Amino acid sequence: MIVINMFSSANKVAGQGVGAVYTELMGLLKHDFANEFQINVNRYTRSDISHYHTIDPKFYASTFSKKRGRKIGFVHFVPSTLDASLKLPRVARWTLDKYTLAFYKRMDELVVVNPNFIPKLEAYGISPDKVTYIPNFVSQRTFHPVSAEKRQALRHANGFKPDDFVIFGAGQVQDRKGVGDFIKLAQQNPDFRFVWAGGFSFGRITEGYERLKQAVANAPANLDFTGIMPRETMIDYYNMADLFLLPSFEELFPMSVLEAFATDTPVMVRDLELYQQIITPYAITAVDVDDMQARIRALADDRELLATYAAKSHQAAQVYAESRLEKIWHDFYVKQAALGKQ
Repeated sequence: MIVINMFSSANKVAGQGVGAVYTELMGLLKHDFANEFQINVNRYTRSDISHYHTIDPKFYASTFSKKRGRKIGFVHFVPSTLDASLKLPRVARWTLDKYTLAFYKRMDELVVVNPNFIPKLEAYGISPDKVTYIPNFVSQRTFHPVSAEKRQALRHANGFKPDDFVIFGAGQVQDRKGVGDFIKLAQQNPDFRFVWAGGFSFGRITEGYERLKQAVANAPANLDFTGIMPRETMIDYYNMADLFLLPSFEELFPMSVLEAFATDTPVMVRDLELYQQIITPYAITAVDVDDMQARIRALADDRELLATYAAKSHQAAQVYAESRLEKIWHDFYVKQAALGKQ
């Protein structure tokens, strides 16, 4: 049996995608490979593989122990994404950037969820030969479509009318997520209902905190900010929505998009280069807020077009299903354990 020590504090901060990625992977391993992999969490005992999901200083210190076996690092961000998310003094930001790269360079192998980040890591001095691309996934035990009858019951219970056009967004409330454009679209479309699930996971150090806090407090009447929502409740909102909209300016591989795909909800995202290999084939893309406005109106007026993108979401859900990724993760861990013994 291969012993894998997972190191993570991802679930200590609610409402961030890193925690969802960790939860999904742990669920897969425990559900499908309990007889092949012994999974320990935040234990410093001897292991064949140590898989680091977060870059805590105590985890970094542990990498110098010979007990760690093969060291695997999950790349959920690079300095540019940290800089766009957190408002820090210049010295603190420089220190965090240097530390993040030092952590990644301590690893024997890195896992990226977006192939677009392999050349970015190479630019930071990390060889592509030690980087493996494994996309995020969502278990359809957790996220799945519901019947038309249940959808209407959920809408009624949450104050939506049967003919409301509902646009749902999710993620931390920060500039990088494009929350400002989401608010603008709600203002431009008072006849539609908008909902954003998420909050200020990192409090006052969130980039744009004071301005966004005021914007949330003064949101238009047709826009509801729910705050951070449990994942078991999120499925209801995806299924109630006519469209999932994520207007982010920068992402790796947003779990919220995968969750929307898994519920057969049409997805719209900003037209970003980093989405081209992973999301663009299945989603509506828009270059800016005016383009989003035009495309939202077109979708609301054309139910057949909306159904086309619902079908594309269903197709994407099969590509990023747990059932397909389980063999990829299994083979990856078996290979890494073998390399660790050489």
